[in-house]
Amino acid sequence: MLAAYAASINSEDPLAGLVVGEVPEPTAPDDGWTTVEVRAASLNHHDIWSLRGVGLPPDRLPMILGCDAAGVDQEGNEVVVHAVISDPDWTGDETLDPRRSLLSERHQGTLAQRLTVPRRNLLPKPPQLSFEQAACLPTAWLTAYRMLFTRGRLSPGQTVLVQGSSGGVATALIVLGARAGLRVWATGRTEAKRELALSLGADAAFEPGARLPERVDAVMETIGAATWSHSVRALKQGGVIVISGATTGDAPPADLTRIFFLQLSVIGSTMGTRDELARLMRFVVERGIEPVVAATLPLADAREGFATMLSGDTHGKIVFRV
Repeated sequence: MLAAYAASINSEDPLAGLVVGEVPEPTAPDDGWTTVEVRAASLNHHDIWSLRGVGLPPDRLPMILGCDAAGVDQEGNEVVVHAVISDPDWTGDETLDPRRSLLSERHQGTLAQRLTVPRRNLLPKPPQLSFEQAACLPTAWLTAYRMLFTRGRLSPGQTVLVQGSSGGVATALIVLGARAGLRVWATGRTEAKRELALSLGADAAFEPGARLPERVDAVMETIGAATWSHSVRALKQGGVIVISGATTGDAPPADLTRIFFLQLSVIGSTMGTRDELARLMRFVVERGIEPVVAATLPLADAREGFATMLSGDTHGKIVFRV
């Protein structure tokens, strides 16, 4: 079957290890697993990090990449795949399981014609969503949902700053926050990215590091070193930063004095639970939200999608049709 997989690791040139080609058919590890015919799968920064060797050691290669997928199960049901694989004996929030992993870390990923997953990781695909739209949700959009509502505990009328405006998580944060009644501000490196944020529902968009009209209740942070100081200084007293990534590095000045003096909260957030994914899909359907898709490509052209993400020139999710 056709798949996009990591054949080798290269921290400096991640695309050097990417292969799009034929691989053996998947086999289920045990009776609790099933096979899904993939109809659409989407790309995440996680896939680039995997090619750099972050979370994917060489002894696990070759590894099919990808966390997100929507498809058809063995009974003919249209399904969405939850990417967090927890221990079979774990109960409660899957993201807190110390043995958890994501698809494409220990188990083969979603960028293939077929994949195997635990049956408990399948949710019914809402008929209102296309396979391409549904495939956007399990990682970037679920991450954004958990950041805003589970970890950030934000309420309608509060002001949130989204650092960035064009990637998968950033666009999801803007759309979900706006539809939930938050006042959403965003930053963008170019005028085109700031205009995109406004078109998605942001109330205002600023250059990175710009002085804001007033301090905000919360900052959604996925960039790290390049934006951290601005994020801390953007918060009002008692405000919260929710972090789910650090794409520019994770060692900026901590600004500890400001954090304790203003009683700021710094909260980590990772992916989301199966129940949160179900709530996210219900929210998307009820509010008539269409996930932001930057490009849709056949799986055979996966290298083009990876190159686009690596360049940083994205405006939403990159989706592969399978």
